[in-house]
Amino acid sequence: MPIFVSNLTTSLEEPGEAAIDKAIAKLGISRRQVEKAYLVKSSLDARKRGEIHFVHTVGICCEMEEEIAQKCKQPGVTYHCRYQLERPEGSRSIDTRPVVAGFGPAGMFAGLLLARWGFAPLILERGACIERRVELVDRFWKTGQLSPRGNVQFGEGGAGTFSDGKLTTRIGDPRCEFVLEELVAHGAPPEIAQKAKPHIGTDYLRGVVRAIREEILSLGGEIRFETPLTQVGIQDGSVRWVEAGGEKIPCELLILALGHSARDTFYHLAEQGVALVPKAFSVGVRIEHLQQDIDRGLYGKLAGHPALPVGEYQLSLRRGDRGVYTFCMCPGGFVVPSSSEEGGVVTNGMSEYLRNQPNANSAVVVSVNSQDFGNEWDSGIQFQRHLEQAAFAMGDRTYRAPAQTVGNFLSRRPGLSLGAVTPSYALGVVEGDFWKLFPSQVSEMLAEGLASFGRKLPGFAASDAVLTGVETRTSSPVRIPRTELLEAQGIKGIYPCGEGAGYAGGIMSAAVDGVRIAQQIASCYRPN
Repeated sequence: MPIFVSNLTTSLEEPGEAAIDKAIAKLGISRRQVEKAYLVKSSLDARKRGEIHFVHTVGICCEMEEEIAQKCKQPGVTYHCRYQLERPEGSRSIDTRPVVAGFGPAGMFAGLLLARWGFAPLILERGACIERRVELVDRFWKTGQLSPRGNVQFGEGGAGTFSDGKLTTRIGDPRCEFVLEELVAHGAPPEIAQKAKPHIGTDYLRGVVRAIREEILSLGGEIRFETPLTQVGIQDGSVRWVEAGGEKIPCELLILALGHSARDTFYHLAEQGVALVPKAFSVGVRIEHLQQDIDRGLYGKLAGHPALPVGEYQLSLRRGDRGVYTFCMCPGGFVVPSSSEEGGVVTNGMSEYLRNQPNANSAVVVSVNSQDFGNEWDSGIQFQRHLEQAAFAMGDRTYRAPAQTVGNFLSRRPGLSLGAVTPSYALGVVEGDFWKLFPSQVSEMLAEGLASFGRKLPGFAASDAVLTGVETRTSSPVRIPRTELLEAQGIKGIYPCGEGAGYAGGIMSAAVDGVRIAQQIASCYRPN
């Protein structure tokens, strides 16, 4: 178990390995005593543009590690107990294999662990496999022909497969370490385990998804693509069967890893008596700048320095109980068509691993809750649909997206006054008016946020920055309440899981929740 030495700084001119020398010196040991030394995490501190530097945590393996860590009186020195994912040993037998509904991050990691532990899960994924899904998404982006079974929201890997593949999270769960290690083992770039803001990139992520699928299949699991869960049979307070692909399948354990856009499945569950409640989420637009302008705003005169990564930002503002913030920032990427239902426009952002396209984009979104859309369990879904359909109508009903330059929006003038920024949305944009599209409380908060963010990050509120909308799928609009045993309230054997069930907000937290559910099942049951 290594010693972790944190808060080690290096300049832009120093190699990253210089942090290792500083860690050894801080411990007061010699190089000869070190068996292994490596970078654990590295992040960029650009809060002061004249004093930009890197901050590292270094791992040191040597003899008498715990004793050395205890003797060292320097701050930032800890003895790290590496997280070990152990297999629980349940005692109750089951006659059927677990069923996992959804093959996004939550379903993938739940399915992977259950397969490793001998449960041979059956995984139902409403969308296409990644190879077919890529074809269908490309066709939509080129022609406007939307497939309900293969789009940015539905299909193998989940919605995050067509994104930047960001792995940042605030949950602080030790299972994150396991998830990162598994992603690397299945083909993700090794440096994701060392960066404070890791990302895989949608191009690499597709290979990772395939590799996880292949391991599950090799261990006896089964995956049925383009096979949505259509019914759940509940008797005497327990799940007894599920229906998918026209087949009635006996089922004692069901993991609902549905994703945030499985609206029809939410309605099926409600009809069967599964409790659902409305949940707050956020809506807004995508904003695009030239990446070089973002770099300049963040790094000042140092922009372009070869040691600096492509610029990223995270901005927020709160007024009372409402917030506006940037979300899912994609450096050097695209704004992508992300609809999953006919007659609605949805936007999202995507970057490939190199992040080398001319534009940076991010969601700028405003929090909304039941006071904005109502108290019924599906009120948030209806609110999303209303905005998406309004954007579709504003976009000439062709899946082109409404767009408005920031200068026009802040002046309440509809349309585009294009300058240096060319919109990247694949299906094209039409001149829009977000003051008409959004409720006033959302538009006003967007305007206040843009002005505030422009003061924090030079160039953010540039008049020719482009807003494209609508961004509505920031998180699930519903939650499926669960008990301390992680089962759905009042129903044994159903395990709500991940982002769609309201218990995650991104790739990492969804994967971690999938691990958590698999551990809970294995602690209670043994494979047949």
